[in-house]
Amino acid sequence: MRGGILRRLVSEGVSPWLNGFHRGFLQARRPAELAALEGVRGMTAQPALLAAALSVDTAYHRQLAQLAAEGTGVGEALRALQVQDIRRACDGLGPAYEATGRHEGLVSMDLDPGLAHDTDATVTEARSLVAAVARPNALVKIPATIEGLAAIRDCVGRGIGVHATEIYTARRHSEVMDAYCGGLEIARRAGRPLHAIASLASAPVSRIDTECDARLAELGTSEAGALRGETALALARLMYQQYDEQLGGARWRALAAAGARPQRLMWTVDGLHTSDQAGYAARLVGWHTALALPLRALLAADRWGTPRGDTLGGRQRDARRVLDEFERTGLRFEAVAGRLAAHGEKRLVRSWEALRGTVGTQLRLRAGR
Repeated sequence: MRGGILRRLVSEGVSPWLNGFHRGFLQARRPAELAALEGVRGMTAQPALLAAALSVDTAYHRQLAQLAAEGTGVGEALRALQVQDIRRACDGLGPAYEATGRHEGLVSMDLDPGLAHDTDATVTEARSLVAAVARPNALVKIPATIEGLAAIRDCVGRGIGVHATEIYTARRHSEVMDAYCGGLEIARRAGRPLHAIASLASAPVSRIDTECDARLAELGTSEAGALRGETALALARLMYQQYDEQLGGARWRALAAAGARPQRLMWTVDGLHTSDQAGYAARLVGWHTALALPLRALLAADRWGTPRGDTLGGRQRDARRVLDEFERTGLRFEAVAGRLAAHGEKRLVRSWEALRGTVGTQLRLRAGR
């Protein structure tokens, strides 16, 4: 039976997500079928994957030709392409969204990452994109910069679902949770239905491990070697503890009584071989979490082996030990995380600029110029 391991993860409280999609994929593998056969419970867009697909995916040709014939500018054309893809994904996962009481079947979409340090511009762009997509199961991605925290609060306060991204430390995760609660309190005062607001907080675990392991390898000691592959799991366990503690607090209990839903933790995985990507599925298991993997890793799920059960709860002492030992090597996790955040921001901006460039090239080709 296909998707057996993914369904086992679902039974453990983990929602498998597809990390990246494009229109040809959505047409060939309808999201509803992917959810039914493979156990996929959500999808997140990736600008780099869209840029690559625009050059080779014939599913975009008709819309590109129409946009070119109308003389549409690059920004407006990109928005039109993005909106159509997100609508397709949201509609495809609509049955899962409704069948799970609107807890699953979500799709997260990108804003221009160049706005990450402008709160007002981020909120304005989020409102515009959400209005254009017009689907209740769509979330906007907002990087967790200082300005992004304020944007998360303001968007949630307006009833907009948010996927907070680029979280590299437990401290920033705590600030993201605070922003989410602040937004829910604004929404409650405005009389908005809190049960309709969904949110994710995601940490790029594979990038954290890759960077930390590289620094540990440079040290070349046995103590450093013993820590390789452990830092992202330690961070995940501390974040999960914070999430668990928040649910027991008076602030959250008041919001939950008004219908609020907890902000789900997500672990995103990319840039690794399929076997390494799959390894995170067994190591990051916790109730009400999500794991976002590329399609190849998801389709190989039945070769992963059996999930180990909860690996996050009650493991905080081990997590602190790992990070303490990391510090004792002379490395500073906060410094490594800071570099990762800076690199991550630059990567997002480069991906978006490349996507804009590809859209411009395709428009010129379709216009015959």
